[in-house]
Amino acid sequence: MAKVTVDASTCVGCGLCEQNCPDVFEVKDDGIAYVKANECSSCDLKEVASQCPVEAIKVE
Repeated sequence: MAKVTVDASTCVGCGLCEQNCPDVFEVKDDGIAYVKANECSSCDLKEVASQCPVEAIKVE
């Protein structure tokens, strides 16, 4: 299983991760993306991470 993390100090809350994979990511009221799960059967988490404009998402 992958380990997904979001660097809160880098995240700008653009919402692309949540838009692309709402099963794993959620942008909360504080404007920061949070990880809800470490796996998704319908999306490629590395692809979602690569779309982050500030490279705040890591998938290991």
